[in-house]
Amino acid sequence: MTSMNKVFADLPVTVFEAMSQAARDNNAINLGQGFPDDPGPEDIRRAAADATVNGYNQYPSMMGIPELRQAIAAHYGRWHKLSLDPMTEVMVTSGGTEALTSSILAVVEPGDEVVCFQPVYDSYLPIIRQAGGIPRLLRLEPPGWRLTEEMLASVFNEKTKAVLFNNPLNPAAVVYPREDLELLARYCQKFDTIAICDEVWEHVIFDGREHIPLITIPGMRDRTIKVGSAGKIFSLTGWKVGFVCAAPPLLRVAAKVHQFLTFTTAPNLQAAVAYGLGKPDEYFYDMRKDLARSRDRLTKGLESIGFPVLKSQGTYFLTVDLSPLGLNETDVEFCKRIVTDYKVAAIPVSAFYEQDAVTSVVRFCFSKKDETLDTALERLSDAVHGRRKR
Repeated sequence: MTSMNKVFADLPVTVFEAMSQAARDNNAINLGQGFPDDPGPEDIRRAAADATVNGYNQYPSMMGIPELRQAIAAHYGRWHKLSLDPMTEVMVTSGGTEALTSSILAVVEPGDEVVCFQPVYDSYLPIIRQAGGIPRLLRLEPPGWRLTEEMLASVFNEKTKAVLFNNPLNPAAVVYPREDLELLARYCQKFDTIAICDEVWEHVIFDGREHIPLITIPGMRDRTIKVGSAGKIFSLTGWKVGFVCAAPPLLRVAAKVHQFLTFTTAPNLQAAVAYGLGKPDEYFYDMRKDLARSRDRLTKGLESIGFPVLKSQGTYFLTVDLSPLGLNETDVEFCKRIVTDYKVAAIPVSAFYEQDAVTSVVRFCFSKKDETLDTALERLSDAVHGRRKR
């Protein structure tokens, strides 16, 4: 048989699918993959249903229905004082992953170097390589996961075409402060580098923190592609409605890639997302409060049974550093043990590294109902001590 494309043929099944399958096989509570266990905001779902029954269901504009593009521009204008032309600087995609793929393929050519920060979302590297790019990997470390001048200076050079930056960072649950963004912006400008910013968790931030889009940092407006996700904003992860925002020269090329990937996105979902983005600010603050309450419930429970929890600043996730426990097992071994012996699935953070992995950190998803979290905690009560549940 003719050999297949090695970029994809040699890839393993994603860790998210692997651990979700392990959860199904073991009848375990799935605190691995990041999705809520409620159906999402009813009014937004009803808006989608109404648009399905009474609206337009044929091909919409490739760039997204005007109503949604206008809503995206207005939303970012309101939240970040970012002025976007909805017709030339905003595009709708079928999810954040497609938005990232369109952006990477629009920018990266064979031989280009692309800076990526580990832990790194699993779609970045294969798409960079499919474009012929060369990933330059930087290692972020717990507990802070912060950027440093030394690490950026070690990889940025005249071949650095792009940098992929995830903020808030999944899986480490960090919301980056302005000083880190200004440091990264300085290197992008020095080496004429385009920043592709995965900001899908932008609204899922806690404790009064502010999400600062890199595109709003001085000097970055015309060299940043900003990616967002309605699925993350509204806890409707199956809808797959993404946003790409960029200056016209960047967006035009990303749109040419998009036309040959999914081309367009379900118009009923677009109409519902447009409605959702127009909701009052209090809706988004209340969503954060509800998720922060779940975060605190799981954090307190894990700490009470002896897990060293790293503070979650955003996303649906919190992380535990196993290294102080002396368990004599890696994060992968720990996750395999707890899904089998304790019927709780988590994600080993080493899966987000391609080289020089951090092997002591495990990610748990807290965007679940109280009873789900409480049952998981009860099952994990002996895991710290290595005692098998009977």
